[in-house]
Amino acid sequence: MADEFDYDLITLGAGSGGLSIAERAASYGQRCAIVERGDIGGTCVNVGCVPKKIMWFAANLAHMIDDADGYGFDLTRNGFDWSKLVEKRERYINGINHWYHGYLKELGIDEIEGEASFVDANTVIVNGQQYSAKNIAIATGTHPRVADIPGAEHAITSDGFFALDRQPARVAIVGSGYIAVELAGVLDSLGSHVTLFLRKHHVLGEFDSLIQSTLLEELAKSGIELRTNCQITRIRRTASGLLEVDDNHGVGLEAVDQVIYAIGRTADLDPLKLENAGVGINQNNFIETDLYQCTNQPHIFALGDVTGRAALTPVAIAAGRRLADRLYNNQADRHLDYELIPTVVFSHPPVGTVGYT
Repeated sequence: MADEFDYDLITLGAGSGGLSIAERAASYGQRCAIVERGDIGGTCVNVGCVPKKIMWFAANLAHMIDDADGYGFDLTRNGFDWSKLVEKRERYINGINHWYHGYLKELGIDEIEGEASFVDANTVIVNGQQYSAKNIAIATGTHPRVADIPGAEHAITSDGFFALDRQPARVAIVGSGYIAVELAGVLDSLGSHVTLFLRKHHVLGEFDSLIQSTLLEELAKSGIELRTNCQITRIRRTASGLLEVDDNHGVGLEAVDQVIYAIGRTADLDPLKLENAGVGINQNNFIETDLYQCTNQPHIFALGDVTGRAALTPVAIAAGRRLADRLYNNQADRHLDYELIPTVVFSHPPVGTVGYT
């Protein structure tokens, strides 16, 4: 490591991408630090893949219990305890968080808690202290978009869904992508009445039309109320504490417990002060990178969801490891091929795809 830098590599964000590049770089003898303002593990561990799959599995168990009689089992559902599931889910996640802290310490990777901002292309400041590195990798991830309508403050996002300590009896979900159909399936399977608001007449806009139509049929068959070509225009909280919504069809909904928005995610860039380092972003407000995860600055890289490409945990991990291989293990052409990446949606039923159609 050059004497003028505190570290060989500083990673901004301790999610899947940031952890993977730091881990691989440390294995090559590089001195690394990770800056994280929230819980270690990022979106996937805390408010994404991990808790979602636990909720999906619980919902799937509900289906299996309902179907058991057809296979000779005498089972009945004797209620469902949402709070018990949440307690066990959070205990599991806390265990992962705890393990990561110990693992980073074992690898000799320094953890810096707080929000990072660029001072220049090789320096960040966290809690008033400056840290420098020859290379900096941005892996800050994304956060859910919020609606721009009157009363939007009464709604929650997928992050808020994982903070619910009680199961909503009636819920409106807005969105047609992965998160919307997954949450709709979970809540419906566990006994909530779900209304799904779709901006167009289909779900999973980038999937094959056969998958779209089949899943839409299955959602309706399960009892989810579908409002197609429909957008919520206003949300109001009533004196009873419940929510009322208006929509562009003039139908709306009365007396729902929660409105959940799942209308996409946007890059976590605000605290970074990218302008101080001259890092460029694209028209969609994600960091612009090439196939080698390079930004327009020679020693600043970006990977994972913050780049706006294939926002999947295995993709971020693979990109991080390949970047470390290229920077620190003499594998000059090592990079991730972003074509033909398989993906799975944990809907009910689950669907998967790979390829162009």
